[in-house]
Amino acid sequence: MRFKDWATRVLLISLMFIALIVVLLIGRATKLQNNPTTSRTSNPQVTAWSQYPQAQLQSAKEPEKKSQDVIKSPVKAKKPIARYITTQAFAQYRPNYEVVLVNPTNYGERYAQDVNGVPLNNQPIIVLHETGYSASSAINFFQVAHDDESVQASYHALIKLDGTVVYLVPPEKRAFGAANSVFDSPDGVETVKTNPSLPPSVNNFAYHVSLETPPDGYDASSKQSHSGYTEAQYNSLAWLVAQSQVPDDRITTHHLVDRSGKKVDPINFDGNRFLSLLKTYRQVRPIYRVNK
Repeated sequence: MRFKDWATRVLLISLMFIALIVVLLIGRATKLQNNPTTSRTSNPQVTAWSQYPQAQLQSAKEPEKKSQDVIKSPVKAKKPIARYITTQAFAQYRPNYEVVLVNPTNYGERYAQDVNGVPLNNQPIIVLHETGYSASSAINFFQVAHDDESVQASYHALIKLDGTVVYLVPPEKRAFGAANSVFDSPDGVETVKTNPSLPPSVNNFAYHVSLETPPDGYDASSKQSHSGYTEAQYNSLAWLVAQSQVPDDRITTHHLVDRSGKKVDPINFDGNRFLSLLKTYRQVRPIYRVNK
């Protein structure tokens, strides 16, 4: 065989081999493109919280048109002079999360009017609770249908001992966290009666967040005291609240809003510790306006 013929055959075989490699690489790239889970890592925290955006914790926008189905703006039409923005510390903290479905009997819609037809326009508050027993026991209760309205109960969110945030009721819905309750605000007493057969409550303008009780607090004889909440719980609570526009003076506890005289939760809650963490996760940004 002449050298020229041999060289030609070698060149053709090499070109076929290169073409085969190119085809295989193209096929692999197509497979990766069609399967995003193998080409990039998902961010579950972002995915979860997108279901509960900041605007739902407290409306950041005024509705363009007034609607009977939407809770109106505050009674006193004070224009905000500042807003909260989250910090770098907030961005760096990423708690685990769970999304759990609650039985529809245990939450409802927020009312635009009370039982007497008076328009409702309370600013939101955040009410802090504790579960009393394990997080799983509370979740199981919320997932069971309850026909008796005096038994129905739920939170918007629950924070486990390890700091895991459990989203239960969407913030735009009315969770049944405080039955007979009143909020003492700087502008006066706030409460709403939505059921003629039940006492008024703060539920219509409240966001209920609960901390899982530590095991040593399960005993009924020690309900006035227990070992307290974990560092992870305080951090996750501050992280969650930091995403709202609810001011510090409208964050309260079940014990303070309760009017039945039976609620003492959250027991041993360190308010100063929580507020200190909250300030690391959000800060005030003034809103400047040009005078005309």
